[in-house]
Amino acid sequence: MFNKNIKLVLAIATLAAAIWQFTENEIGNGIMLLLLMGIFIFLYFKNEIILLAFLRLRKQDFPGAQKWLAKIKNPNSALVTKQEGYYNYLQGLMVSQTNMTQAEKYFKKAISLGLSMDADLAMAKLSLAGIAMSKNRRREAQTLMKEAEAHDKHGMLGEQLKTMKANFKAAGNQPKHQYGRPTSARAGRRQR
Repeated sequence: MFNKNIKLVLAIATLAAAIWQFTENEIGNGIMLLLLMGIFIFLYFKNEIILLAFLRLRKQDFPGAQKWLAKIKNPNSALVTKQEGYYNYLQGLMVSQTNMTQAEKYFKKAISLGLSMDADLAMAKLSLAGIAMSKNRRREAQTLMKEAEAHDKHGMLGEQLKTMKANFKAAGNQPKHQYGRPTSARAGRRQR
């Protein structure tokens, strides 16, 4: 993986070589160098490691995607801001299988850095809503679910949203007080 600044230097160098080939009347070579420059610019904005991790994730190969993401040692210097957001988004998806607290940090950082697709933003907010609901933060979960529903313009997360709302209502119908044995010695003395 190349640093983002190296990709820019390579793009400028291939542009200079393309201009030189055009001045030498080597039009075909110049066009090929412009296409090569386009690849370097594309890889500047869309990191190759993140693209490969998305391909692994699409095949439900979580260990393979984690292996690709582990190749990015310093995301701050190697990635553009949006790609750093996607790096944190993917890390959140990986970690959410085992550690909810750490996944919450990754999802929040991904949202703050920005995700370019609304479906990804909706998925991150829906995941955060699920984490908030599991930690009994009902208001935060409800606002995150509304935001996720607003970002889901194509209805790709409709089934997940319905399930989450049903779980939210079921959690709301449970009693708020604990019945039975008191939880502390002080509460036990008050009952006597």
